[in-house]
Amino acid sequence: EEMLRIVPMDLREASYALGVPKWKTIVRIVIPTALSGIVTGIMLALARVMGETAPLLILVGYAQAMNFDMFGGFMGSLPGMMYDQISAGAGANPVPTDRLWGAALTLILLVALLNVGARAVARFFSPKKV
Repeated sequence: EEMLRIVPMDLREASYALGVPKWKTIVRIVIPTALSGIVTGIMLALARVMGETAPLLILVGYAQAMNFDMFGGFMGSLPGMMYDQISAGAGANPVPTDRLWGAALTLILLVALLNVGARAVARFFSPKKV
């Protein structure tokens, strides 16, 4: 979002002055100009998701079975399952990459969903401009 705001208004206004529609200006001018920053933001978000896995494994622990008691015992988690799958395949067994990629995608989608939800709540409860 910040990278899209950084694109100079002069580029947009020049495109509008030539009679280009707004959607085409966004697709052909704004997004290509901000693409490097957008890719960098995606890589930082992925690094954040992967970086939050290590403290989770150390502090919370991991259970291979479902624990229905939220206040007692170890709890299974997605990063823990991913770690367990990798460590199980470290020997002669092949690593189940389909399950690992599926778990990683699920984790990224959960973080993205929570981020979008937080932004929607913040926008809904923010002071309205008059």
